[in-house]
Amino acid sequence: MADYLPAGDNDFLAWVGNFVTYANAHLVELGIGASQMLPIVGGQADFDAKLTANVTAQLTAQSARQAKDDSRDILEKAVRQLVNQLQASSSVDDTERAALGITIRDTVRTMSTGDIDTRPIGAVDTSQRLRHEIRFSDEATPTSRAKPAGIMGCEIWVKVAPTGNPPPASADELSFVAMDTASPYIVEYGGSDGGKTAHYMLRWVKSNGEKGPWSETISATITA
Repeated sequence: MADYLPAGDNDFLAWVGNFVTYANAHLVELGIGASQMLPIVGGQADFDAKLTANVTAQLTAQSARQAKDDSRDILEKAVRQLVNQLQASSSVDDTERAALGITIRDTVRTMSTGDIDTRPIGAVDTSQRLRHEIRFSDEATPTSRAKPAGIMGCEIWVKVAPTGNPPPASADELSFVAMDTASPYIVEYGGSDGGKTAHYMLRWVKSNGEKGPWSETISATITA
């Protein structure tokens, strides 16, 4: 039997509002006293305030995340600009490059200097509410967590959409999530995303910035 109380918070609050209005107007007919309504009226006001605070916090968190992402983009651009200058300078040797943590160019031609021929394969653990744990490995060695030779990490992109909407038709529909150097990667979602579907696509990235082909789409429900 279906529960008469709505599952959604806003629907539940609207239901309680109607219940309180009707009950208070028909106390005699219902055979109840005003004192019996006090816990419900008080709880209604408290829940309304907490729900509003929760929605505000989610919006603030989303805004903070966007601000963080924008700040990182600006910082990365500044870092890469200076690193490009250092890499082109004859005054900088490999010891200094190692100390700075920047790429030391391989002067010996190896197989890893060519194109990236393989793709990541991924799996998503949805067991925790509003959280996805993304595990990835290479399609050539699916039982190993080791990255292919010359690979710096795995780019993770996503399209979040209401369940039933189609997965991304192209990479243009995706939003960048992270570049992770070691599996797994944890993605946290806000309450408004609960019940939606996250469509992930992954690709390898080499230390020189070269990107490999896209993985198959990996779709997972965001547990509410």
